[in-house]
Amino acid sequence: MSSTHSSNGLEQGLKPRHVTMLSIAGVIGAGLFVGSGHAIAAAGPAVLLAYAAAGMLVVLVMRMLGEMAVASPDTGSFSTYADRAIGHWAGFTIGWLYWWFWVLVIPLEANAAATILHAWFPNVAIWAFALVITMLLTVTNLFSVKNYGEFEFWFALVKVLAIIGFIVLGVLAIFGFLPGSQVSGVSHLFDTQGFLPNGMGAVLGAILTTMFSFMGTEIVTIAAAESKNPGKQISKATNSVIWRIGLFYLVSIFIVVALVPWNDPLLASLGSYQTVLERMGIPNAKMVVDIVVLVAVTSCLNSALYTSSRMLFSLGKRGDAPAMSTRTNNSGTPYWAVMLSTGAAFLATFANYVAPAAVFEFLLASSGAIALLVYLVIAISQLRMRKQRMARGEKIVFSMWLFPGLTYAVIVFIVGALTIMLFQEAHRVEILATGLLAVMVVAAGLLVARRRRSEKMIGAVAR
Repeated sequence: MSSTHSSNGLEQGLKPRHVTMLSIAGVIGAGLFVGSGHAIAAAGPAVLLAYAAAGMLVVLVMRMLGEMAVASPDTGSFSTYADRAIGHWAGFTIGWLYWWFWVLVIPLEANAAATILHAWFPNVAIWAFALVITMLLTVTNLFSVKNYGEFEFWFALVKVLAIIGFIVLGVLAIFGFLPGSQVSGVSHLFDTQGFLPNGMGAVLGAILTTMFSFMGTEIVTIAAAESKNPGKQISKATNSVIWRIGLFYLVSIFIVVALVPWNDPLLASLGSYQTVLERMGIPNAKMVVDIVVLVAVTSCLNSALYTSSRMLFSLGKRGDAPAMSTRTNNSGTPYWAVMLSTGAAFLATFANYVAPAAVFEFLLASSGAIALLVYLVIAISQLRMRKQRMARGEKIVFSMWLFPGLTYAVIVFIVGALTIMLFQEAHRVEILATGLLAVMVVAAGLLVARRRRSEKMIGAVAR
């Protein structure tokens, strides 16, 4: 086997700059540029507390995941670790749920990108744009992991530069140094019914919403397995997650709530970035934000194709997915896993057009709580794997802080969040749909495990 391929057959084609940029911008999606306006409208300036709490959860989860990934880099990431630490059923379940989450992201992001393009070129149907975008990115993912890394590098660079530019303009506006700006100062943090206008209940609801904005930070542990020095890349990425969340989310949202009243109806309808840029007097603010959002959703679609295919490949390697999903081409790309994931995404899109609306709504709801389940599995896996490694006398090179106290705190927090979601009407359907899907996947995993045991017994008797 070529030296550029890992032991599992995948190409180690991601360069350090690819992994670095993936780790920096993996957390930046359209939710920051547009969706954050809804969270601000719900919680007011205190949305900063919601983003801080959700960000801290992600920092701790990434630290736990980093501990396991540095010790044992694997393209299956937390699914593989759950298999080893909790049991086969857990790795099987969370792997398939995670795959399903990203498969559903593909048509959603394709449609979002196509909607922007359709506004520019109204003579071309939205479905045509969505099809072309998805097919183009599928083709690039089929050739080599280098293509994914290169596309993501430039997508990520645009997102990072956009946020840095926004922060610079925001700081200038706050201090009154931006010519033509209609806004300045930080008075809107308190002058519109106070910092906490809708109470802590609204902040709690915003925490539940903003948690899902950070989904994607874990992709770097999957991608780093296809780099030359995965352990080093993972530790660097995990160490940088704190300043990434602090800079990109907290500073950006601070600028928004400082410059625009939280109850401005444009925050929810136009999005936070466009609203603030227009108040600053930036020309063509809508076009600028549309371009950045187009890059963001295309980047997310590209990552969804990559991540779903690698998780399917890992499941196949463990005998939990069709054997064809493990086949790689000469460049070390699991081409069948890419095509199967894209095919499943097209089926979901087809269901959106031909099935009753309730069917597709259930499909979307079924992925609603998967992020929290992934975080919960990571915490439990780290708790058990650390104890196993300590019992074997292993040296812990990269470790979770204040173990096991912080790990238990994360587990309690996530269980509490899931419980609260169950009793909140806005999130109840997501919990029930995701729970039903999880039960079905667990049942399938137990059947697979039973079949494996039967095959082993038959093989032992035959010998």
